[in-house]
Amino acid sequence: MPRGFLAIAALLVSLSLIPFAVATKNRAARKSEPRRQIIPDMDQQPKFKAQQANPLFADRRAMRPEVLGTVARGRLAEDDALARGKEGGEWTLSIPVPVTESLLKRGRERYDIYCSPCHGLDGGGAGIISVRAESFEEGTWTPPPSFHTDLIRERPAGHIYNTLANGIRSMPGYAGQIPPEDRWAVVAYLRALQRSRSASPEDVPADILPKIR
Repeated sequence: MPRGFLAIAALLVSLSLIPFAVATKNRAARKSEPRRQIIPDMDQQPKFKAQQANPLFADRRAMRPEVLGTVARGRLAEDDALARGKEGGEWTLSIPVPVTESLLKRGRERYDIYCSPCHGLDGGGAGIISVRAESFEEGTWTPPPSFHTDLIRERPAGHIYNTLANGIRSMPGYAGQIPPEDRWAVVAYLRALQRSRSASPEDVPADILPKIR
């Protein structure tokens, strides 16, 4: 083995590690500017942010006002009762869609998916999530209310629709998951659940009443 071979080999190995050490240091270090990239792949794109000035427009504003006459894509929410649950600034008292058997079936399907985990299949407030949360006895869980209390039964349909869309207290809103028509279907099914707890014999069809007595 030539003299000094080991020393030269050790030096070369040490020098070969320098690029990796520099790259590691640069990745871990915090910098005020983006790192240099050979192929940027659109990682840093020039753009105007909200409230910035933009010399392209006469008013020098980057945020552009809405174009007059535009509406949300695929929907024109002209009917306040249908879209927001309000009429004349007040909660609508009735359901603004025809309440049919198919609507109630759709409402039950949506209710079972989105509402029953907390409120229970019967609307009594004993859903599987609520029961499990209370079993931990941590004191941080807010039990969901029963839909069969006088307070909830007396609430206008529009109020319940708004609660489903936008949430209330610790309950999140479901506007992103449930479209307006399905929200009203849930409200209709909820009214059916409430009616089932407070129905009288006069509410039962005459041909069915003898079978349940």
